[in-house]
Amino acid sequence: EGGRTPLVVFDLDATLYDNRPRTLEILMEYREQILDSRPEVAEALASLTSERIDYLLSDTLRGCGITRADVVADVTRFWHERFFTDAYCQHDAPVEGAPEYVRACHEAGAIIVYLTGRDLPGMLIGTVSSLRDCGFPIGVAGTELVLKPDANLPDEAFKRGALPTLDRLGEIGAFFDNEPANTNLAKAMFVDATVVLLETQRVPYAPPLSEGIEVVADFRIG
Repeated sequence: EGGRTPLVVFDLDATLYDNRPRTLEILMEYREQILDSRPEVAEALASLTSERIDYLLSDTLRGCGITRADVVADVTRFWHERFFTDAYCQHDAPVEGAPEYVRACHEAGAIIVYLTGRDLPGMLIGTVSSLRDCGFPIGVAGTELVLKPDANLPDEAFKRGALPTLDRLGEIGAFFDNEPANTNLAKAMFVDATVVLLETQRVPYAPPLSEGIEVVADFRIG
């Protein structure tokens, strides 16, 4: 009260959104294309559900018995051409309670900042449409969407550079992310902020959490 406007910063993938349905949709499209040419691969893919999608695509394929290098490479190519595009953002599902929680923060007077590793050239339109359609505040006063300028820029490096620039908007009061490296970074940079790790999916061999970081499974309140 009487200070700078508080910012609440949210990552998107595996934080506000479960993007496993996006991968599942792509894999099912691949399956349809190879039904006749590779029926054994199609049958293996048919066993997948969103819950069986791992962080790494190679682990997902291994989990359903697909290990041949040429097949893994072909599936990976097909997936990569689609996953980081506008068209497939519509398949993401909000983490439970996320739209309501973000709206509550916005209605309480915070500026909402979506700070995401998605890239501006390939995913801006799909991201805005998804946020709108899923009930997140976007396109109104008090909301900001910050994406990577280049898809090849590592997410941690992007956020390390982007976080200090948010100072022009207000003071970071809370930060939510699914990656320990990012939450550790935020806690080191903003020691008085509430920093929260979403216990969803994370990169393999992630670093241990720094002290003072809270851990939640979703955004349900109470």
